[in-house]
Amino acid sequence: MSESEHRMIEILRILSVQDKPTGSKFIADELKNKGFNLGERAVRYHMQILDEKGYTERMGYSGRQITDLGREKLEKGLIYDQVDFTHSKFEEMIYLTDFNYITQSGNVVVNTSTVYNEDSINILKEIFESGLSVSPYVNINKVGNDGGIEVTTLCGTTIDGILLSEGIASQLQYGGLLKIEDSRPTKFTNLISYKKTSVTPLDAFTNSNLTSVLNVITKGSGTLPANFRLIPGVCRDQTIEILNKLNKIGIGGVISISEEGKDILGVPVPDGMVGICIIGGVTPFCALKEQGKEIDIKIAEEIKNFDELKPITPTIKHSLMPATEHKQLKIPFLLSKSWNLIQQVNFDVEKRKGNIISNVSYLDKNQLDKALDIMDETYNNNPKFINPYYKLIDHPTDSEKIGIATICSLSIDGLMINNGIMSTPKYGGLLELTEPPLLIELISYNGTTIDPHNIFLSKNMTSITGNNGTTKILASIKEIPNISRDYAVHLLEILNNIGFSIYKIGKPRELVYNAKVDNYNFGVIAGGGLNSIGAIKEKGIDIEIKAIEKLIPFESMDRL
Repeated sequence: MSESEHRMIEILRILSVQDKPTGSKFIADELKNKGFNLGERAVRYHMQILDEKGYTERMGYSGRQITDLGREKLEKGLIYDQVDFTHSKFEEMIYLTDFNYITQSGNVVVNTSTVYNEDSINILKEIFESGLSVSPYVNINKVGNDGGIEVTTLCGTTIDGILLSEGIASQLQYGGLLKIEDSRPTKFTNLISYKKTSVTPLDAFTNSNLTSVLNVITKGSGTLPANFRLIPGVCRDQTIEILNKLNKIGIGGVISISEEGKDILGVPVPDGMVGICIIGGVTPFCALKEQGKEIDIKIAEEIKNFDELKPITPTIKHSLMPATEHKQLKIPFLLSKSWNLIQQVNFDVEKRKGNIISNVSYLDKNQLDKALDIMDETYNNNPKFINPYYKLIDHPTDSEKIGIATICSLSIDGLMINNGIMSTPKYGGLLELTEPPLLIELISYNGTTIDPHNIFLSKNMTSITGNNGTTKILASIKEIPNISRDYAVHLLEILNNIGFSIYKIGKPRELVYNAKVDNYNFGVIAGGGLNSIGAIKEKGIDIEIKAIEKLIPFESMDRL
């Protein structure tokens, strides 16, 4: 992306937060604050280009405003910047929180979600009564003409803002899924770092196949969304005192607080720090999704005055007991788990033999022929972007099921390393096949415990078969040192000719399909190994998708 395009994206960002037409002088001043030395005349020139593209429109002498097309462009424009922006957005919300728990007044961070029938509100009341929420304080309003009911709830980030107001620096670390057994929190099963994703972590897990909030309420066991943050150890006693006061006025959701330097719920806590786990503010809405209710969830979208919120229920029954005290094994992050498999890749590009890393996904045997037809059609429609190799694998326990193994893109990193070239998996992404193609979502391999491509598939974010217009496929970004570029490019070109789906080999300091790698490295965009499997899912076949499963010999694979 050129410097000029970068400036135009920043202009769109400035306009996106204005609720009225905005003039070039204001935009020039805002750009200067962001480090862009652009005068009013230059701003007007850029604005004219944005008008021509349909991203902005002139509103008489009052200035310009962003269009829907402009907002869409902004969302996709700087995905590498969006990775940082996700965390920055929460930091901004924390700073803007000025709630005073003594006077019970001031601004709080809220989630605003929309449901579409009164029955959903009754169900929400029952969930809030169970205590599986940050607070029973809500705001309910009917919106639009489609029967929508907007429900505003307190976000757990409010607690971080209150702590900051008291001089306590909490550091939001992860959003994830927390396992509950016999009404006791035991450990996190999955985590995503707030600092390494364009997808809000808890939003990644708001899927009926991932949570089981209703089971926690009815059976005492299941999985809940939760957040994890750190505070300095010296603040532990003061923090507990504040949290107790908040709980008395109806702001809670704290699941567990660690001792200084002691791991908690499977999450490592550094020396001198204390870990705090707080239930996700979206938990009640996850329960609605589990019941198949139509709902749109927005996380930490805005600041609201606490006076606008009222209790949805007068009574709270606390469903959870104190967290399990015995030490849990630390939850391993994806890249840490994968390095041993990467190290064992010994594929020989000349002989086309040797072990690669595979994904293995399982489906009913009676669906196999249809699934293979879909894979074949998907590859033939887009051979440049779909890996054609697969292998059928017996299910380890169920004779009625069969596995389809596909090549995991981490095999490329293993091959590079086996040839003396350092290659580091950086992001799993969602690639939109526009012209040029653009990455529209990124999740770091180093900041998650779950394969990013599994997240995109579970949330139905792909469009591999192109059914809804623009094709959106899975891709991964690798980072390779510039010093090894010549030999690396030679190997990558051979791999691409074999069919490993190498989409783009970047130049030093180049944004590759809108993704950014560190200085002194170049980026490589490769196809996700689950694209053909995702196509099967999109066609309505029930398939259990697994990523980064096992080593298999490349020569044993079939080709579509």
